[in-house]
Formats: sequence, structure tokens, C-alpha cells
Amino acid sequence: MVKTEKFIPKAVEKIKNEIDGRAIIALSGGVDSSVCAELAYRAIGDRLHPIYIDTGLMRKGETDRLKHIFSHMNLHVVYAKDRFLAALKGVTDPEEKRKAVGETFIRVFEDEAKKLSAEYLIQGTIYPDRIESEGGIKSHHNVGGLPSVMDFKKIVEPIEDLYKDEVREVAWALQLPEEICERMPFPGPGLAVRILGEVTEEKLEATREANAIVEEELLDRFCPWQTYAAVIGKGTGVKGDIRAYGWIVAVRAVGSRDGMTAEALELPWDVLRHIQSRITSEIPSVVRVVYDITPKPPATIEFE
Repeated sequence: MVKTEKFIPKAVEKIKNEIDGRAIIALSGGVDSSVCAELAYRAIGDRLHPIYIDTGLMRKGETDRLKHIFSHMNLHVVYAKDRFLAALKGVTDPEEKRKAVGETFIRVFEDEAKKLSAEYLIQGTIYPDRIESEGGIKSHHNVGGLPSVMDFKKIVEPIEDLYKDEVREVAWALQLPEEICERMPFPGPGLAVRILGEVTEEKLEATREANAIVEEELLDRFCPWQTYAAVIGKGTGVKGDIRAYGWIVAVRAVGSRDGMTAEALELPWDVLRHIQSRITSEIPSVVRVVYDITPKPPATIEFE
């Protein structure tokens, strides 16, 4: 486990030494980027510019929520849904999706950095991101998904050697809000990796609504490490005594310590039936709901 009383001053000093001008930080509202933002702010103060990009791939209500939580900071909100959907158009391979999202993130950050005369990019890469990217398991958008040429003097990663549980320890030590410290992981490419095949507006809407239902039903009651819904294809169903050809949604809920391994939660049958009922009744385009019981390994936590 990380010794926070030593790690925090060391990380702050490292950021001071690496950044001699203005910097932007990729702020998603998750614990990783929030910890980096607090460390960076302690190191360089007003020379830090947090940027949250609304990619159109976020959870329901995410942008409004983030604007509220980080209202005390000089938060820049960039609406870039069209750019991300254009980059993902026609892309079906999971690795290509991650790389498309990663490159688009960097290009948007480059544009914003120029406006602010910022030469440095800070991001919340953690050790499992590096392991999975370098090991060929999957390219995280902030590691293997990054383009080879970037218009930044340097990319600074203050917590790149920490596991997720260690990042949470640092968050508590920094006295960040509990909502941030214990926030469930969310993938950098967002809902794009919870949609099998091409990302479309129709799939996005179904995935976003299904995710909201799953989180509402499971987060407080079962405290999973991670839970979500994914659109995995289409199938035949019956709605109102009429044949319907609609989306198949997979529900995932796992327990883990650091995200490197995970086990599916043994949810009560009545809970699963209730989730199924809500998803198929509240989202007209969904005709079938399944529950994924596969551990990690052999599966990864996210579908893509």
C-alpha cells in the first residue's frame, strides 16, 4: 500500500520540477484525474487549467454533475460530441475505437492548450493502464491509444505507478469529497467500449439509459467495484404482441480490489428480474437483457 504522507509531497515536488509553465489536465471527474488535479494545483496553482471534454460518450447527467462538483476550480468544459462520433464512424474493432478516442482526446486538448498558451498535459494514468496497454491486453486511450506525434512539451503522469486502491488512499489523504474518493471506475473511451460494433446515436442512447438504470439499482445496495450495461447486439423479441427486433443489453457487476482481477457478483434473482423489467420497459428499443457472470480473467471488466 502507498504511504500517503510520503507520496503526496514527493508527487507535488515532482510536478513542480517537471512543469515550468502553464499546464492543462484531462479532468474526467473520476478519482484518478481528480487526485492528479489536486496534486497539480498544490504544485503550480493558477497555472493549472482543468479541462473536461464532453465527448457525447458520457453517462447520463455526467456533464452537469461535473460542473457542479468542480465549480470551485477554473474548469473549462469543451463540447466535442460531433468530433468524437465522426472519429468513431464506421469503426468496429475495439482497439481501433480506443485509438480513435485517444487521438481525438489529444487533438482537442492540443486545441485548448493553444488557446491557453499551455505546453504541458497532465493525465491520470495508473499502473494497471500501463500493464494492460504494454501487455497487449487492450490499449487504454491514455497509453496505447495515444497518437505517436503530440503537440505538447511533455505529458506528466503523477500517479502512473499506483493501483486503483492506492489512488483512493491518496484521495482520502488529500481530503477530496467522498463522492470522488469512492467513485466507481469509468472507462476513458466512455460508452464507446460498452457498445459492440459501430458506435451510433441510437446505440449510445440505449446504452446511456441502461447504464443509468443499472447504477441506480445496484450502486448503493451492493457496492460493486464496477457495474454497467452494454449493448452487445440485436435480437428478436415481442412487444405488445408484435414482433420486435431490438437491442440486447448485457448487465455486468463485479467485485475487485485493484481491477487486475475481478469476480461477478452473485446478485439475487429478484434484483436481476427487476433490472430486466426496467430496462425493457423504459427503453423501447431493448428486447432482451442478459447477465454476464464471467470473471477477469478470462474476460476483461469492460466488454471492449
